[in-house]
Amino acid sequence: MSTHVFTTHTIDSAPEAARATMTGVHRKIGYLPGAVGLMAESPELLKGFLTANASFESCGLDPIQREVVVLTIAGRNECHLCVAMHTATLVRHGAAAELIDALRAGTNLPDERLEALRRFTLAVLDNQGAVPDEELAAFLATGYQPRHALDVVLGVGTYTISTFANRLTRAPIDPHLAAYAWQPAA
Repeated sequence: MSTHVFTTHTIDSAPEAARATMTGVHRKIGYLPGAVGLMAESPELLKGFLTANASFESCGLDPIQREVVVLTIAGRNECHLCVAMHTATLVRHGAAAELIDALRAGTNLPDERLEALRRFTLAVLDNQGAVPDEELAAFLATGYQPRHALDVVLGVGTYTISTFANRLTRAPIDPHLAAYAWQPAA
């Protein structure tokens, strides 16, 4: 598509139904991400993503594990914005550079348990949820519980919304994330 049809809304220009949600995002993080301004064109999409994300943030996976799921999805779906944003999140959490580099490259992770989580996330994506029994068993054998398998599904649903919306709207990387810019491997 050569013509960009999506508007990056401000709180004032957004549809009325999106304004309270956008105000809440701004209040919570101190600025309004460009992707939020773009998603605001559909107040329901914006609210749906943020609601699903809040659920994912409170699931049984710890913060680093959640970021493994998100970056695996973002890399698979080639969402440059999500990779940059969630790289910054891993840095804030103090994640090892080797872990971050491997996630961004889509290669095996240095931690066996996190690698099992990455592989399971890919299996959920590759099999549209119908993960073969042996792959589920391998995931569970590393200490994850059945609940965690379902938490991965929640992450896949949440970040399918985000990655697809960001790619469709061609969401830009916010300036403070420029140091984490990413492009998929050729």
